[in-house]
Order: sequence, then C-alpha cells, then structure tokens
Amino acid sequence: MLKFYGYKKCGTSRKGEKALEELNVRYDFIDITEHPPSRSELKKIVKLSGEPATKFFNTSGGEYRRLELKDKISSMEDDEIINLLASNGRLIKRPLVTDGSAATVGYSEDHFRLTWST
Repeated sequence: MLKFYGYKKCGTSRKGEKALEELNVRYDFIDITEHPPSRSELKKIVKLSGEPATKFFNTSGGEYRRLELKDKISSMEDDEIINLLASNGRLIKRPLVTDGSAATVGYSEDHFRLTWST
C-alpha cells in the first residue's frame, strides 16, 4: 500500500489525493507535519525518486524562508539535507508518496499518474 505524506490544508496534497482516488489507488495518509518520514526512510525515498535531495524542500513554505535556506542548501551535503528534512516535516515538499519500490515528490500530474496508475 502507498504511503502518502501530505498535509490536508495543502493544495498540492489535495490534488495528489484526488488523482489517486480517480485512479482507484489505495493509500495511507500520513500528516507530514506531525509524522515526517524518519531519516532512514527519507534517505530511501530520495534514492527511489531519482531526484536530488535538494528537490525535497518545500521552497514556498514559511519554515524554508524562516530558516533562510535558499542560499544554504547548495553547499549542504545530502546527509545534512536529509537530517534537516527529517527533523521538520514542514520543510518537505508535498505530497511525498512511496510504495517502497518507487517514490514521487510534489505533484506533477503526468509523472504522478504515470508512476501510481496500476
């Protein structure tokens, strides 16, 4: 079963949920702000996604701006990035979806549907 890390008040999370429902794909919703993925799970998700760890930041979020990460992340190592993301779910781009074999970060309709249609 898919793990869907999202936030109910987030528009892109709602779009992702709607897409999965239209595809009749079952998933477990996990509030990313209350229960972010662990460091080890996040490390695996980054690898499965094929995206660089820097793509996992919610760059439009208040926490990202408050911590002034825009100029800092380019000089951070992947382990530092993963530790930071795992410590604060509000920093993670939503939705974050995985089935243990594949993973997507954010919502791009075509990529999302291609990855999660059965």
